[in-house]
Amino acid sequence: MKTESLNQSPASPYHSTRRCEKCSRSGISHRLFEPKRASWILACFLVACLSGIFAIAAAPVADNVAPQGYVLLFNGKDLAGWKIPEGDGGHWKVLNGVIDYDAESQAKGDKSLWTDRAYRDFVLQVDWRLKEAPYLNPEIPYILPDGSHARDIHGKEMTLSLPDADSGILLRGQAKSQINIWCWPIGSGEIYGYRMDPKMPPEVRAGATPRTQADKPVGEWNHYEITLIGDRVTVLLNGKKVLDGTQMPGIPVEGPIGLQHHGSKENGKWAGPPSLVQFKNIYIRELGK
Repeated sequence: MKTESLNQSPASPYHSTRRCEKCSRSGISHRLFEPKRASWILACFLVACLSGIFAIAAAPVADNVAPQGYVLLFNGKDLAGWKIPEGDGGHWKVLNGVIDYDAESQAKGDKSLWTDRAYRDFVLQVDWRLKEAPYLNPEIPYILPDGSHARDIHGKEMTLSLPDADSGILLRGQAKSQINIWCWPIGSGEIYGYRMDPKMPPEVRAGATPRTQADKPVGEWNHYEITLIGDRVTVLLNGKKVLDGTQMPGIPVEGPIGLQHHGSKENGKWAGPPSLVQFKNIYIRELGK
């Protein structure tokens, strides 16, 4: 029978090629177990596993798929569940999985897009982006934290001239309770109708003013999380709280949710900041049901 010497056994990655001194003196040779080598291989295995886990976690989530506990308001395919303005002419449309608007609705009356259903208390999530800001707005006010406009030493209101676009999320069927989307330095998220209402108490007007500017540059996607309970609204923009329990006195108890139209043209040119805007990932979770 052919025998094979122990010295000829194949090397194992878990063993060292060093000889045991005790066995060497007796003429027997074998390989020593080396824990450091085994630990290194185990570490490599763990790194590979964790890399796979992180790759899965980092994979983008599909658009227009409602998170657990939420209901989809836009299916990414058509405007089912929404009331298109009568005579719109196809300006509110779905394009590549998003609601796309060119601010040129031909409707005679209200040009905004509204949900079929009315809602009371809810958490609403919306992704939005301004496609461009072609209108140079010469009268953007310098807004102070209390919601008032800054004035110079002569009492004249201070204004800025900046590229602008304008839209918003309309709450419970009324334009006054609008969470703004625009290019103003104060940032998106303010409630213009309440901030500018001189009949409102100072705390209401201040509360309707964003606490911080959290917008991404024009052309990039932003994310709103809007929580409305009773007449109080809290707004997170890109994860930052811009409104915190702001009161909207007189807001209806329930009503539809709207995507706002803004802007018009004169002699082929924009006469005001237009709603050149897109929306996707619109989800709602009703509260108190």
